[in-house]
Amino acid sequence: MRVGAFVLAAQFPGQGQGEALHRAVRTAEVSEEAGLDAVWLAEHHFVPYGVCPSAVTLAAVLLGRTRRIRVGTAVSVLPSTHPVALGEQAALLHLTSGGRFSLGVGRGGPWVDLEVFGSGLEAYEQGFPEALDLLRRWLREPRVGAAGERYAFREVAVVPRPAETLEGDPGGPEVIVACTSPDSVRLAAERGLPMLLGMHCGDEDKAAMVELWRRTALDAGHDPDAVAAAGHVSAGVVQLADRTEDAAETLVKAMPGWLKQGLDAHVTVDGRTRTMRDPVAYTELLCSLHPVGTPRLAADRLAATAERTGIRRFALLVEGSGDLAATEENVRRLGAEVLPHLG
Repeated sequence: MRVGAFVLAAQFPGQGQGEALHRAVRTAEVSEEAGLDAVWLAEHHFVPYGVCPSAVTLAAVLLGRTRRIRVGTAVSVLPSTHPVALGEQAALLHLTSGGRFSLGVGRGGPWVDLEVFGSGLEAYEQGFPEALDLLRRWLREPRVGAAGERYAFREVAVVPRPAETLEGDPGGPEVIVACTSPDSVRLAAERGLPMLLGMHCGDEDKAAMVELWRRTALDAGHDPDAVAAAGHVSAGVVQLADRTEDAAETLVKAMPGWLKQGLDAHVTVDGRTRTMRDPVAYTELLCSLHPVGTPRLAADRLAATAERTGIRRFALLVEGSGDLAATEENVRRLGAEVLPHLG
C-alpha cells in the first residue's frame, strides 16, 4: 500500500498566502522524512481555497528539495493550459528527477479561469478528450502534429523526448486522470489511464467507479494484467490524535472557515448557478469517511478502503488543521504510527 500527502496550499482565515505556500513546501519535506510514498499538489486560480496556481511549478521546487519521494499534480487543469506546453514541462520534470514525477490532469470547473486564460467554456465542456489525447501523444511520440477542432499545427520534434531517455522507462511520466462522473471514468478507461478519485466519495462509490473502469478498459482491448494492476489513487483526509474525538474536533474547528472562504470565492465563467456544500456538514462527512482518529483507526480505515475498492494508493490531505506545526506532527505520526500497520 502506498500512502502520500495531498497538499492544496490552503489559505486558512487570517493567514497570508506566503504562509500557506511555506506550509506546502515543508509538508513535502517532512513527508519524505516520514517515509511517505508521494506528495500530490493541487492547482487553483484566484481563490484562497488553494494558492498554488501552477502545480507543475511547485512540483519542480519540491523535486529539487527532495531525493526519494514521488511528486505529482492532483491535478493540472488541462483546459487552462496548452497540452503541448504542459507536456514539455512534464517531460522536463520526469527526466531531471529520474522519473519521480506523476502528471495528474483534470477538467476543472466552469470557472472564470476559462475567461482569463482565453480558453473559453468550450474547452471545459467539450475539449478535454482532444487535449488529453494530444498531451499523451506528446509524451510518447518523437514528432507530433495536430489537426483537431481546437489544436492544429504542423509536425514538430518532441524535445526533450521523455519516452526513450530513462533506462527501463516504458513511456514517459505516469499520467492519471481525475474522474468525477461515469463519462470521465470511461474516458480514462478507454485510454488505459488510472484514475484519481475525489475525497467526497465513499468506498461504495469508488468501488463502483473502479468496476466501471475495469469493464470499460477490458472492452477497449487493454491487457488484462495491466488492467488488474492499474494504479488508481484515492484522495482523502487524514488527521491523527490519541483520541478519535480530538482528531475530528481539530478538523471541525479549522476546516469550515477555510472551506467557506475558499469555495465562496469561486466565480463561474457564464454566471450559472452553483450549489456549494455546507462547510460544517462537509467536514463532518470527511471525518466519517477517511482516516481521522487514532493511528490504529486510521490504519484500519485505509485497509478497509483498499479491501472494498481495490485501490492501494492514497493521497491524504494532511493540512486540515491549518497550522504548520500541527501539520508536520500529523505527517510524522502518519509515517511512524500508521504506515507500519499497512505492510
